[in-house]
Amino acid sequence: MPAIMPISDLRNYTDVLKEVDVSNRVYLTRNGRGAYAIITIEEADELDRLRAIHSVMADLKKAEARSEREGWVSDKEMQKEMGLED
Repeated sequence: MPAIMPISDLRNYTDVLKEVDVSNRVYLTRNGRGAYAIITIEEADELDRLRAIHSVMADLKKAEARSEREGWVSDKEMQKEMGLED
């Protein structure tokens, strides 16, 4: 369960950081509204990895839709285009 704390608690940041682990984020509020989240490096790395996967999958989906509209390129055409012809 995430911890929710006012941003003023950062004066004692070591106490706040003790609350953070892989299964527990700390949300900081300003004037009673959510403003920031503190997460572990591992969680940030996982979010970056998932963002990258999502981006690649979106690009692949666009490429597939375009190839369905405009047609696929054969292996021979691709080899010729890349200068790999025998």
